[in-house]
Amino acid sequence: MKSNTRRYGFYPLLLTLALGSAQAGQDMVVVGYGGAGQKAQDTAFFQPFSAKDGSKLIQSEYNGEMARIKVMVDTGSVDWDVVQIEGPDLLRGCDEGMYERLDWKQLGHAGQLIPDAAQDCGSAALVWSVAIAYDTDKVVRAPASWADFWDVKTFPGKRGLRKRAVYNLEFALMADGVKAEDVYTVLSTPKGVDRAFAKLDQLKPYIQWWEAGAQPAQWLMAGDVVMTSTYSGRVAAAAQQGSHLVLVWPQSLYGMDYWAIIKGSKHVDQAKRFIAFANQADAQVNYVRQIPYGPTNTEAAARLDPGLAKWVPTAPQNLKGALSMNVAFWVDHGEELEERFNAWASK
Repeated sequence: MKSNTRRYGFYPLLLTLALGSAQAGQDMVVVGYGGAGQKAQDTAFFQPFSAKDGSKLIQSEYNGEMARIKVMVDTGSVDWDVVQIEGPDLLRGCDEGMYERLDWKQLGHAGQLIPDAAQDCGSAALVWSVAIAYDTDKVVRAPASWADFWDVKTFPGKRGLRKRAVYNLEFALMADGVKAEDVYTVLSTPKGVDRAFAKLDQLKPYIQWWEAGAQPAQWLMAGDVVMTSTYSGRVAAAAQQGSHLVLVWPQSLYGMDYWAIIKGSKHVDQAKRFIAFANQADAQVNYVRQIPYGPTNTEAAARLDPGLAKWVPTAPQNLKGALSMNVAFWVDHGEELEERFNAWASK
């Protein structure tokens, strides 16, 4: 999951931290990606945990800026404690000593979690999916693939894409005819990377870049874009509130976000208790009811109502034709590809 332009939000019973607050040293700070997703976390995790634990919790927002966390760790001035983070950034940061290592015997629930949820430095917070979305009120013919997303003649208008290499290079190759199961094989070659950027070149004049997760749904409803990539939970939440937004599940890309404890946190024990609480089935069912991202606890997944499960990325029908994010690929190549993407996007 994320832009510097996000505003800090204020949620019931929990204060939001502006960096530098005098309270930073007193209460644990949990940092997420804001918007509907964090409001759901507030209801399902933050408030119930604080009540049960008898401890205070402050929440804040960020946009995935690893440099900000690295400065905290390097200077020993750690203002945050628990952070929501994407898989590749977690693994890189773990190798660099940016996060506390977790003792899963102490935390518990590891046996209930889906594969790859329990990591050395992180615990999966949710399963997300990035998919095509459109508004049925504004699109007569439904797009069905990334090839349709690139087809500006049949579907004229602006496209929304997240302003990062990750996701977009995969989508570009699928738009160019690469099968989902072959995407990372192709992308692992210099020729494949060039092919992805060449495909992005074709669409570049029509792209409106999003950085905050709330933007795609807002842009669709406002008619600013005709279709967009989006985190599935954001659009599902908007649809549940009465909008006519629809997700295209085939060729979606899915992966996990994680909770990690920043090295040097002054509230490590409380942070571990929070992670253990968030891994419980009851808490995760409550979370998915607030916003339909995929639960990481298998017992929670088994208890979902069918009407809700249809919006969840890990539902069998939604996994058909979907692409699992290759975290190891982005750990190995993410830095160089993001640098190339930033240079390309700025031209």
